[in-house]
Amino acid sequence: MSTTDREGLLHETTLHIRRVGFEHLGQWISRGWHDMVRTGWPSYLHGLVVFVLSLLTLRIALTNTFLLPGVATAFVLVGPILATGLYAISRRLEAGHAGTFHDALCAWRTASRCLWRFGLLLVLIGALWVGISALLFHLFVNIEIRDLNDFAHYVLAQKTEHFILWTLAGGLLAALIFAMTVITVPLLLDRDVTIRTAVLASIRAVGENPVPMTFWAGFIGLATALSMATAMAGFILLYPLIGHASWHLYRDIVEVDSASVAQRS
Repeated sequence: MSTTDREGLLHETTLHIRRVGFEHLGQWISRGWHDMVRTGWPSYLHGLVVFVLSLLTLRIALTNTFLLPGVATAFVLVGPILATGLYAISRRLEAGHAGTFHDALCAWRTASRCLWRFGLLLVLIGALWVGISALLFHLFVNIEIRDLNDFAHYVLAQKTEHFILWTLAGGLLAALIFAMTVITVPLLLDRDVTIRTAVLASIRAVGENPVPMTFWAGFIGLATALSMATAMAGFILLYPLIGHASWHLYRDIVEVDSASVAQRS
């Protein structure tokens, strides 16, 4: 067994997954809202960045309609890593300090190699999904699609079965990524653990708490849909809310033996 594997095994034995009830969902959202309002513009700035990135991504996808199916899912995949600064701010607030923009920047400057590698992995998975979706688009779509209206007409009126298959595949990928990431980034930020340990802990968290995690995923999906329905403007408010709330989800579910695992400063 390699040194990395031994370290991962050691860390795994010190991470305990708590079982939480459905009522925790409201508590996570309430605490997240409190953190967002208390922090102010540094939190909203994260939402503004996501808003701008969403508009740019949408414009690219609408200009190149073959990218549209993959981009719609891929952007969600990188959401957890973009919220790293929000997790750092909530951690500072939890410790009794004022959360500032400096704390968010420090989270990126002092991030471990594992956190950077995991972020890169999410980006690569997103890019791979976009590529696969574009390939399937070229293989199965045999008419010219010039804009979003043409795309919607094709999906709803002609080749619904293809859209259903794509939706199932995208949903399966999104569910898998959700299970792998729901607490991974906060854990990598907060504790000195390996990617393998963090991902396994995230999967265990979902397995131990299927009902609250399912509703949490539904809340994220609803917030994303509402943001898209408002021409992405909803992300300015809803993205930081999700980010801060995710930190409290992580803190409620993961119990760490501080005697065995060094906490990040």
